[in-house]
Amino acid sequence: MKKVKLIGLLGILAAGALALSACGSSSKTADDGGKSKKNNFRTLDEIKKSGAINIGVFSDKHPFGYVDENGEYQGYDIYFGNKLGEDLGVKINYVSTEAANRVEYLETGKVDLILANFTVTPERAEAVDFALPYMNVGLGVISSESNKVDSLDNWNASDEMIVISGTTAEPFMIKNYPNIKLQKYDTYANAKNALLNGSGKAWVNDNTEVLAFAKSNPGYVVGIDDLGVKDTIAPAVTKGNTTLLDWVNSEIETLGKENFFHKDYEATLTDTYGAEYADTLVIEGGKTK
Repeated sequence: MKKVKLIGLLGILAAGALALSACGSSSKTADDGGKSKKNNFRTLDEIKKSGAINIGVFSDKHPFGYVDENGEYQGYDIYFGNKLGEDLGVKINYVSTEAANRVEYLETGKVDLILANFTVTPERAEAVDFALPYMNVGLGVISSESNKVDSLDNWNASDEMIVISGTTAEPFMIKNYPNIKLQKYDTYANAKNALLNGSGKAWVNDNTEVLAFAKSNPGYVVGIDDLGVKDTIAPAVTKGNTTLLDWVNSEIETLGKENFFHKDYEATLTDTYGAEYADTLVIEGGKTK
């Protein structure tokens, strides 16, 4: 009888040890700050309480998000981000991101909000929650003026097209021009250098980006300024972060009544595109035409 009780006691002790072991494993996961957990986010109240919001932006995409000679973030998205922080009443921590990292940075809680020239697509909308749009965008193709590309229908099989991984240009080219070999880069800076160095025949990207590049780099021309469907640019939050999403949407609607985004364009984009493109590119209050 005593043997039976002893065996039973040993079983209970073993089960307890397993339970403690399991708890220890769970605590280790929690100690990593939730980075291994998908869709880790801070609510609007948590952001306010912390006194700071983390916003993912580009640091090398002039004139939308870039770092100037003084080490300060500037550009169209930054102008907007500064206003969000001001109206929210918190400090802004800008976090440099690349195109391919935007979704990951939201899912892991590295940033609360993405303002990195983020084009809205159905695929991305399954991974993040987009707020109301604030800009129109399409795709364009830039090439050397001496070897201008104004059509993709007769592409030479030996030539390569430059794209940036994680942008809408990549899946568009794969789907619609599978015969064109792609030369992929992770950053805008590397893609620009590849074009300047002649590594690729042309570069397909947001039409706003290639138009800006052509204006600031003599000898290059946008032979195709409207490739594919028209899209919109919008802020994005982590999937399920409804409190922050609702606040951003309300803010965009309010700012639209003040013609804020046209003011943003005038301050940050006029030198690049000219005043004539303002009504074409800008969306006020989230209302597309």
